[in-house]
Amino acid sequence: MKDSRPAEDGAAIRRRRVCPDCGGRFTTFERVQLRDLVVIKKSGRKVPFDRDKLLRSVEIAVRKRNVDPERIDRAVTGIVRQLESSGETEVASGEVGRLVMEALKSLDDVAYVRFASVYRNFREAKDFHELLGELKGDEEKTEEDAG
Repeated sequence: MKDSRPAEDGAAIRRRRVCPDCGGRFTTFERVQLRDLVVIKKSGRKVPFDRDKLLRSVEIAVRKRNVDPERIDRAVTGIVRQLESSGETEVASGEVGRLVMEALKSLDDVAYVRFASVYRNFREAKDFHELLGELKGDEEKTEEDAG
C-alpha cells in the first residue's frame, strides 16, 4: 500500500495501491456500510442497493452540464446516508428516486428535469410544462423567503 487518506467527508478511506504482480497502481475506496440495503422495485422484485448504480444515474442526469464531480459525489453520499440512517433495511425504488430528485434540484435544474422525465415517466410535452411550473413555484417561494 502506498497512501491512505479519508475521502467523501470521512465516509470512506481512499487507498492508493500497487499490484504485487505487475507493479500497476490503482485506487480503492473503502466505505463503512451500516447495513445491507435492499431496493424494492415497482414490480415487487428485490435487488441489493448499489451505490455505483445510483452514482451512474445521477451522472447521466448531469451529463454535459457544468457540475463539479465533487458535488455529485457529495450528493450521492448524502442520499446513501439518508437511506442507511432511516433504520429500514428495505427501501422502495420510488423513495430512492425522490431523494435523487431532491438532490438534483439543488445541483442543476436541467439535470433535475432530465431525471424527472424518466422517473415520472413523462409521455407528453405538458408533463414537462407541469414540472417546470413546479420549479418556477419553488423559485418564487425562495425569493419570498429571502425578501
